[in-house]
Amino acid sequence: MKIGKIITINDISVEIILSSSDVKIGDILEVENDTKYVFEVVEINNISATCISLYSTRGLQKGSIVVKKSDGIEIEYSDKILGRVFNSYGDVIDGLPFESEKKVKVNNNTVSLKEVKVENDPLWTGIKAIDFFAPLQKGFKMGLLGGAGVGKTVLIKELIHNIYASSNSNAVFVGAGERSREGRELYDDMKSSDLLDKMTMVYGQMGDNPVSRSKSVSTGLRMAEYLRDEKGQDVLIFIDNIYRFIQAKAEIATDLKELLIENGYPANMAGEISEIEERINSTDKGSITSFQAIYIPADDLTDEAVQTVMSYMDGQIVLDRKISELGLYPAINVFKSTSKLIDKDKIGERHFNLVEKVLASLTRYEELEEIIAVLGIEELSEEDKLVFYRSRKLRNYFSQPMFVAETFTNIKGEFVNIEDVLNDVENILNGKYDNVDESKFRYIGKYNG
Repeated sequence: MKIGKIITINDISVEIILSSSDVKIGDILEVENDTKYVFEVVEINNISATCISLYSTRGLQKGSIVVKKSDGIEIEYSDKILGRVFNSYGDVIDGLPFESEKKVKVNNNTVSLKEVKVENDPLWTGIKAIDFFAPLQKGFKMGLLGGAGVGKTVLIKELIHNIYASSNSNAVFVGAGERSREGRELYDDMKSSDLLDKMTMVYGQMGDNPVSRSKSVSTGLRMAEYLRDEKGQDVLIFIDNIYRFIQAKAEIATDLKELLIENGYPANMAGEISEIEERINSTDKGSITSFQAIYIPADDLTDEAVQTVMSYMDGQIVLDRKISELGLYPAINVFKSTSKLIDKDKIGERHFNLVEKVLASLTRYEELEEIIAVLGIEELSEEDKLVFYRSRKLRNYFSQPMFVAETFTNIKGEFVNIEDVLNDVENILNGKYDNVDESKFRYIGKYNG
């Protein structure tokens, strides 16, 4: 059905003079007889409509006839999403044949207040450092901070493996502004680790236009909602990188000449982030737990976009290059990694007290390292020597052999129960293992000495 003609063309947006009133915000339009030009309606005036282009506008001409394609972007909503790679608009991009079973609109209303389940069970990952220092609860939103080369991809793969092994739940990975090379590497890694059939991947690649980069998050969430609402699963969703979602929205706002605030962010940034974050919740059917990689521009934690995202987080896991340089993986900085679950009423007094004791011990260890560098270990008191050696055992203990790294390390991966972690930590702190060499605690599961 003909809707009108294009009268203005910008980098991302077009304006259409309408010849039909049968058009509304969210409708998908395309140029007649040319499917490479596709648009979404974002604003309607009396006689014209402003649209954002889902693909490039290069080569598009004024006067082109525009027809209505559908009432909105539709994506697959069935088990066929598993093991496949999609673009931001729900099209398969892994080059393999695909037959649709059921399609739904990509946008979904947020879960109503009465549907949200607040009191939830912990989501144990079997990864000692996470379960001890930054435990998860079903429906949590966790920030994942860390640069390149610190083991983020390996940690993501291990989380997917362990959650599937313990609860048979699947995962969704969203690459928002992901580099094509990194996306291919992750796909190959998942395939070689036999994890690909346990997850769905959605990419709005870095080379795509900002509309594609911004839509990838909603598409990934809709697929996660299928797994939660239809399959009754406790789903993990990884968003890499949520900051690039905000950047993409800012580029669109600039092209549409909308009001921008400080640092060039869109004026409705808080609302855009809220729409995403409020879809990540637990219900009686299942839960969506998210890990969201957050880029920190110029290492400025006070950046408005970073602060807005962090206000929704229930905790953060920080990967540290200094720890990875010691050869200790996962390279989690336990001082900067936090969780709202670290509370006596939520994890119990024993776990809470042990976390405080370990952090105090590791803090004192860092102070002692500086003293030893100047004066030598002989100058320490007997009490400080015990703290020093026990802290080194603790530091080694929170390294862990991972299932997805077995082919590289030749060490069998282990899923460690939290009770075993608490027992081991308590025994190290109490001096039960004072006669055991610290090397015996490196890359083990629970201690079996």
